[in-house]
Amino acid sequence: MKKKLWLVLLFAMMLVISAACSKSDEGEASSTEKEKPSETTPVSEEATSEEGGTIKIGVLASLTGALESYGKQTKQGFELGLEYATGGTMEVAGKKIVVVYEDTETKPEVAVQKATKLLEEDEVDFLVGSSSSGDTLAVLPLAEEYEKIMIVEPAVADSITGSEFNPFIFRTARNSSQDAVAGAAAIAGPGVKIATFAPDYSFGWDGVAAFKKAAEDLGAEIVIEEFADPAATDFTSNLQKIIEAKPDYMFVVWAGANSPWNQIADLKMQEKGIKISTGAPDIPALSIMEPLVGMEGFSVYYHTLPNNEVNDWLVKEHKARYNGEVPDLFTPGGMSAAIAIVEALNKTNGNADGNELIKVMEGMSFETPKGKMTFRAEDHQALQTLYSIKLEKQDGVSYPVPVLIRELSAEETEPPIKN
Repeated sequence: MKKKLWLVLLFAMMLVISAACSKSDEGEASSTEKEKPSETTPVSEEATSEEGGTIKIGVLASLTGALESYGKQTKQGFELGLEYATGGTMEVAGKKIVVVYEDTETKPEVAVQKATKLLEEDEVDFLVGSSSSGDTLAVLPLAEEYEKIMIVEPAVADSITGSEFNPFIFRTARNSSQDAVAGAAAIAGPGVKIATFAPDYSFGWDGVAAFKKAAEDLGAEIVIEEFADPAATDFTSNLQKIIEAKPDYMFVVWAGANSPWNQIADLKMQEKGIKISTGAPDIPALSIMEPLVGMEGFSVYYHTLPNNEVNDWLVKEHKARYNGEVPDLFTPGGMSAAIAIVEALNKTNGNADGNELIKVMEGMSFETPKGKMTFRAEDHQALQTLYSIKLEKQDGVSYPVPVLIRELSAEETEPPIKN
């Protein structure tokens, strides 16, 4: 009897242990099932690596506000650049390319917020931007903090690759010194008196400082420097001071929709003997520069100026995608930034680690709509071609057209190293 009781107890204990093990296995399976990512859950780095993975790029641009047209040109150029560089696959080294665009609103504090979101929430591998030098300068430290490559386009302030430089910054945009060399080459010479007019922020300050040095090196004298509120619409007081200084030329550094061209015409400055010179702006701004036909200056880009296969592709595809419109001033810059990223990732076989990319990008050359660009090893500024031009009226075109006088080579426009 005791033996039977012992057997019953033993059997009962085995059932309990068996049930407990069964429940434990079910719990582990349930836990594992919960950890599996759904279609809307971001996949882990290990999983994406096994499947080929992704490259995420965060683009900061002024998609609204005064520099909206610049931001949209950059965006369109960047999208076309990725298509061109990847042969239409939108992949590099077996990894899919994903792009996230953020509007900085041309406000440095917003730019920092959006860049932080891209780095922390979207976990981007690259930053690109921005339309404003002020926005860009505010974001530069984040690229170094997170050790992510930032391609600067189209901001031009010298300080970006100068006093505020860090090794994670590479710039496809030209800088103020390159503009200055091109601008000075057009008008400066011994005994020439020049006034400068620019917006009162980093873009204007750096532009004037660089132009002044380049012009004085060629023997010219800067007789007055006028800086205006970039948000202003009335520049009469600034322009009157320049008229009173009686220069031979007024060199204008400007960006944005609220340009001074109409007031310059209204004040008849050229009739007063003051010749106007500037960098040829984008097409909307050219459309109000009718009074400046005959002006000699420089251009960063106009679609008929470069003569190369990449630009031919850009012009053809841009017309096809955007209702016959030609690429504008900052479209090729966006394209160049995209090409640079794909070129670098091809060299690292898809490794987006910032420190590894620095090694291959320093001194790297790549073909763009403006011809060959090279990231100078010392400051990561892209050396590039600019254009000496004259504004001319052409049949069938509603605005003054920048006509090539001569190309200014990358060697000729190479800026000083300031970092």
